[in-house]
Amino acid sequence: MSYQAEYIWMDGTEPTRDLRSKTKIVPDGKKPPVWGFDGSSTNQATGHFSDCVLVPVFQCKDPLRGEKDVLVMCEVLNADFTPHVTNTRAALAEAAKKYASMEPMFGIEQEYTFFQDGRPYGWPEEGFPPPQGPYYCGVGGAKMPGRDIVEAHTLACMRAGIGIEGTNAEVMMGQWEFQVGILDPLAVGDQLWTARWLLKRIAEEFDVDVSFDAKPIKGDWNGAGAHTNFSTKQMRAPGGWDAIVDGCEALGTEVEKHIKAYGVGIEDRLTGEHETAPYSKYSYGVSDRGASVRIPGAVAKEKRGYLEDRRPNANADPYVVARVIVETICGAAKAAPAKKAPAKKAAAKKTTKKAPAKKTAARR
Repeated sequence: MSYQAEYIWMDGTEPTRDLRSKTKIVPDGKKPPVWGFDGSSTNQATGHFSDCVLVPVFQCKDPLRGEKDVLVMCEVLNADFTPHVTNTRAALAEAAKKYASMEPMFGIEQEYTFFQDGRPYGWPEEGFPPPQGPYYCGVGGAKMPGRDIVEAHTLACMRAGIGIEGTNAEVMMGQWEFQVGILDPLAVGDQLWTARWLLKRIAEEFDVDVSFDAKPIKGDWNGAGAHTNFSTKQMRAPGGWDAIVDGCEALGTEVEKHIKAYGVGIEDRLTGEHETAPYSKYSYGVSDRGASVRIPGAVAKEKRGYLEDRRPNANADPYVVARVIVETICGAAKAAPAKKAPAKKAAAKKTTKKAPAKKTAARR
């Protein structure tokens, strides 16, 4: 008997890519083949030459259909089988191959906001809900709208075999988070995009929309990020403290490059308010959620582990985020002299102004 394969890909929507999908019926015993689509309908081609190619790169069980059905994350190629301009995975693949010996690994904390009828899910038709405070990891009553969707999404990811690590309610009412990891650079992007698709698809059943906007509601309300945890085998090894601090230092040399790669609306979210560092400055510190990059307290105690880049937006492309982090940190480590200086005593908070300040930056 044949089975259904849901082909998923990133489209050409600007300024932030969206997801598209369609179903192919595949004969039993056959793998999902290379397929195609009309790029003129997805902002990826013109009408007079509209063919684009879908190449499967990640496959998992489809938890919403039959036992044999699958989800297929694809990358987009041109008709001549070169990477499409919207294909950010291809560049990541090159970086991941170049620095494979350092074994870079990622975990991404994906925040998002539910919307219904043009306002955050659960918010009153007029005015605002009570101020932020009781919602983060909260429980009970009308203040936690969307939990049924979250539970359905979590179970679906687990059944699919996606590396989901946890979920929690976030600071603003109607805002939630799930985490995916710990995975290599390509896998974390493949699985996070697939998990995003599943979230949007499941929310359809509840007549709810999912927003990955970095600042879904202007004013004194939290934005939505995709905090990115990163490590190399050198960071994870005993005595990895120097490598962690070196990674933090390396990120400080490429501030503008990273800000540009971390999603649309970052100036509205990274204001220095609500546990964020200003986008125009760079800082890192131990257990500091007001820094650009945080070294968890437990990592500082163990002197090995990982760092957390808190700057990426919820709408950031994980392929792009992973690429620039690998290029910056692994590139700096590879270029560094073989003999290291004595171990640093601490990772004191360090601030370096790199990106030019813009005229406006709404509070997060």
